[in-house]
Amino acid sequence: MGLRDLFFPPLTILKYFLVCSGVLGSLESDGGWLTSGHASLLEEDSCTVERRDASLTYSQFIEQYAFSRPVILQGITNNTEFQACCTKEKLSARFGDHLVRLSTANTYSYRKVDLPFQDYVDQLLEPQDRASLGSETLYFFGDNNFTEWGPLFQKYRPPPFRLPGTTGAYSFGIAGSGSGVPFHWHGPGYSEVIFGRKRWFLYPPEKTPEFHPNKTTLSWLLDTYPFLPPWERPVECTVHPGEVLYFPDRWWHATLNLDTSVFISTFLG
Repeated sequence: MGLRDLFFPPLTILKYFLVCSGVLGSLESDGGWLTSGHASLLEEDSCTVERRDASLTYSQFIEQYAFSRPVILQGITNNTEFQACCTKEKLSARFGDHLVRLSTANTYSYRKVDLPFQDYVDQLLEPQDRASLGSETLYFFGDNNFTEWGPLFQKYRPPPFRLPGTTGAYSFGIAGSGSGVPFHWHGPGYSEVIFGRKRWFLYPPEKTPEFHPNKTTLSWLLDTYPFLPPWERPVECTVHPGEVLYFPDRWWHATLNLDTSVFISTFLG
């Protein structure tokens, strides 16, 4: 970088700060992330997760969902500014040379790989190969360096509903069409889609799903899901940009990105 660049930063970086400060608006509805996907990646026939709008009160959330069942929240927060900062162009300009930590997309024994963010974007956001195992699939989700990513996260507005005695921890991710995490469980949390679409499959704690921990969600969808009897089907839905899925404690869940997706979760612990 020359002396001139100290006073006149490159256009992409300048636009990043202008967009994130609200001076410019986002020009692409997909954020520049859209890629070709699998023809088999369709939304579910019928969403079985209830959707609630901004009229939902905190007391209703606690009584009806917090400890019993998932819910999709619409219009609870406005993350237009955060979305504008998460376009492909803006994130590449801001974080392209930063190392990100990738995890394998299997249920147990995650392998970790560090890679420059731009290399991940350029090389690993291709549609998922159906034959790939979860242990062979690298996924950018979580393990965020908060020193580097903190200024971006400060622009995110999480859902206002908190469980008593918990605090929220962010986990930000970007993943290609057909990728996802197979069935697993942990504490309660929220997951918001910023760009793309993410399909969710959920089971209550007392009902362990049938799955192979080292096979991908795509493989499960194509090879196992079609043969499940109706009473063995998961609770499921597709979450769209601006929607937030809440999942209670210890609920089994698997995810499948129908498009190249940008998303952020708030884990409550």
